[in-house]
Amino acid sequence: MIGKMTRHIFQPLENPARAFCAFCAFCGSIASAATLQIEIQPSMNGAPLILDSLRYKTSTGEIFSVTRLTYLLSNFALEKSEGGWLEITNQFAWLDAATHRVSFEIENAPAGNFRSLRFDLGLDDAANNSDPAKREADHPLNPNLNGLHWSWQGGYIFMALEGMFRGTNNELRGYAYHLARSPSRTRINLNAQLDLNSAAAVTLDFDIATLLNAPRPLSFERDGTATHSREGDPIAASLIANLPGAFRVRQISSAVSQNEKLPPVKPLYLPAKFTPYRFTMNAHFPIPDLPRDNPLIEERVRLGEKLFHEKLLSRDGTVACASCHSDSAFSDPRKFSIGVDGQIGKRNAMPLQNLAWKSSFFWDGRAPSLRAQAMIPIQDHTEMDESPTNVCAKLSATNNYSAMFAAAFDPPEITPEKIGLAIESFVMTLISGDSKFDRAMRGETQLSDDEKRGAELFMTEYEPRTGQFGADCFHCHGGALFTDNQFHNNGLDAEPDDIGREKITGRASDRGKFSTPSLRNVALTAPYMHDGRFATLEEVVNHYRRGMKRSATLDPNLAKHPDGGVPLTDENVRDLVAFLKSLTREGR
Repeated sequence: MIGKMTRHIFQPLENPARAFCAFCAFCGSIASAATLQIEIQPSMNGAPLILDSLRYKTSTGEIFSVTRLTYLLSNFALEKSEGGWLEITNQFAWLDAATHRVSFEIENAPAGNFRSLRFDLGLDDAANNSDPAKREADHPLNPNLNGLHWSWQGGYIFMALEGMFRGTNNELRGYAYHLARSPSRTRINLNAQLDLNSAAAVTLDFDIATLLNAPRPLSFERDGTATHSREGDPIAASLIANLPGAFRVRQISSAVSQNEKLPPVKPLYLPAKFTPYRFTMNAHFPIPDLPRDNPLIEERVRLGEKLFHEKLLSRDGTVACASCHSDSAFSDPRKFSIGVDGQIGKRNAMPLQNLAWKSSFFWDGRAPSLRAQAMIPIQDHTEMDESPTNVCAKLSATNNYSAMFAAAFDPPEITPEKIGLAIESFVMTLISGDSKFDRAMRGETQLSDDEKRGAELFMTEYEPRTGQFGADCFHCHGGALFTDNQFHNNGLDAEPDDIGREKITGRASDRGKFSTPSLRNVALTAPYMHDGRFATLEEVVNHYRRGMKRSATLDPNLAKHPDGGVPLTDENVRDLVAFLKSLTREGR
């Protein structure tokens, strides 16, 4: 049995804003303390690393790109000028090249003069085996933030380096190097003359050319396209040997702390009298970063639910949010939803569940918040085709809405902003976290033999070089939420008509990428993919088995397979589908 099923969060109504820093708060007190800013710039042969650029060469002449570089640091220490190390305990950093998260700040560093800086890439046993569900939403080890936890396998990925390369036959393939497991923790020692009698800053380079080439050169074709750091894996051993030389001090300077405390976030339009909403979730779920300016209260959730089912939000009074997001996991059984005047949409309606853990919405991520997402279908000409002004006028003229807005907001006037806030409150409460799989994890039932085989396939990498034969599903659908909430090209089309994320970002490297849907309740959310092209789970699995199309933006974890798919038998397909169905809730 693993823990209890649920946790309850009573959201504070007014919290201090969390510092936008890669560290958790320093534990303990120091009589004399300073601030140390650390910036680590990813580079290639001393020049800034350019992501998604097929321009770099390994020592064996392979042309390659880097699409993902993300890693965890811990166990920081400073060596005094006269000798002896001072440990800075219980601090962690998560850095990520794609999101430009390259700097962090150590507050309360010991004051004085130091000659060396030390840290570990990776985590010690205690941190690696700690419960990720207990980490605060902005903590570097919260898996919903960093995307680096193995979940049901336990422990963190210490570093993920992924990209594409051209093989000897000029075929574009992917590689995925995941350094993990406690023996892979690597210590980095750097000579750095630091005067911490005042605030200081140090800039480091993390050179990927060195990481792949010295002292142990790596070749994707010769050595393998993937590693998950199993015991005795030579790729992991080479990465560990190369890591210490990949970090270099570029610059040391004085600095003014940028980690200033922001004023508390003030809740928007909070009424004088309200009832806090009891937010309940699966005990294994990471803590979500709930919006502090829109605290969950019963009055707003009730109003949001009514608005969700309100057809007055559409121009002709025929379409509500619930029209396309029904009881079946709040999804649409139709390939494309129908809007006003019988207009047909262009994408399948995404299921609405566990949205409190997402930071962007729609298949292409064009909405930065749920309140923004809620208003887009209202104004879309093929969906509800109504103006926010008209919606407010219609609601104001309708019985009950004035009283409900007065209970949820102060002042009570009906406005588009408040409509968005109310719907946001409701959809954040749509939680899916109790399935047969969850009950089996709690020891309340057992998975069948085929479900167990499917679970093992789902959570095991396909890496014949090390004798691992799985389906590789967990790379995008891992964790307790069964999604990484990121954007991937999963090989649906070599030249997609719908370019997906690229239309929003303008980056060619995002062509054909769409948001990863959660697999929770997946048996209820057919048809599948952004265009609803697959009617059954068997069709979905067979796509990954033999139907993937290669392109420059195909996810490296899929592109690493030479044949473009994961070799699976018919029995494997049946077992995977059985496991996927176990992720679906039973009853109401």
